[in-house]
Amino acid sequence: MIFLIFVLSMRIFLLFLLLFYISRAFTQEELLSVQGNYQGGNLLVSNPAQSDGFGFCITKVTVNGDILPASIQSNVFEVNFKLFNLKIGDPVFVVLEHANGCAPKFLNTEVLLPKSTFVCERIQCSADGNLQWVTSKENGVLDFIVEHYRWGKWLEVGYVKGNGGSRSNSYAFQVNLHSGKNTLRVSQRDNSKKLRSSQSTTVVSTVGKVIKTPSRVKDFIYFKSNGKSVKTKYEVFDAYGNLLKQGFSQEVNCTNLLKGIYFLNFDNTSEKFFKID
Repeated sequence: MIFLIFVLSMRIFLLFLLLFYISRAFTQEELLSVQGNYQGGNLLVSNPAQSDGFGFCITKVTVNGDILPASIQSNVFEVNFKLFNLKIGDPVFVVLEHANGCAPKFLNTEVLLPKSTFVCERIQCSADGNLQWVTSKENGVLDFIVEHYRWGKWLEVGYVKGNGGSRSNSYAFQVNLHSGKNTLRVSQRDNSKKLRSSQSTTVVSTVGKVIKTPSRVKDFIYFKSNGKSVKTKYEVFDAYGNLLKQGFSQEVNCTNLLKGIYFLNFDNTSEKFFKID
């Protein structure tokens, strides 16, 4: 008799245990997260109903491990970062705990991406191409794009990683200058895709004027300055304006070009040349 009672009790216990784990499997929560840096804006969250139609999908929101002290019982709610006393540039890690069978969404994650806010206090370049600049108010950490005005357009010639922060930051980059007057600046591009640029600076280089030979080209174009071979930045375009070649060298291999008229940008000038057989 006692044995039968024991067996029955064990069966009831195992049944409850099975029901418990089945319940856990159906109510197990999932996680959705996003990270970035606080830029002054708030995060919007889409919060659909649960799959059974009872209640909302999201059950808890944490910011850097702290629970969001605000109502989340609505189809769309806001994660107000001011509730966490964050400063501009502080790292942010947001986690949504939500039920199975529903899919919440972050609606504007771009608010956690760095913005270009730098102020260029001063920028200058030496005659040998040492470009230096000082900035402040870099709220986000973004690369600086070094730009050189050449052949009637701004060319990207290098990148320097920004330090970020509101304090003063100093940077330097070595530029390959062309002969004569050079114009330079630094820029940043954030998630808006717009370019924010510093004031430009000019310098007259110590580089001698570069000439090319020959004008009618069979195989190679050569660059010289003061009778010596020199390296210079160049671009080759066809008669329709298509870029065919570019580089930094003391010669251009033209053996694979078809017979015809081409245009060559080099040093600080542009010239036409003829490719012959």
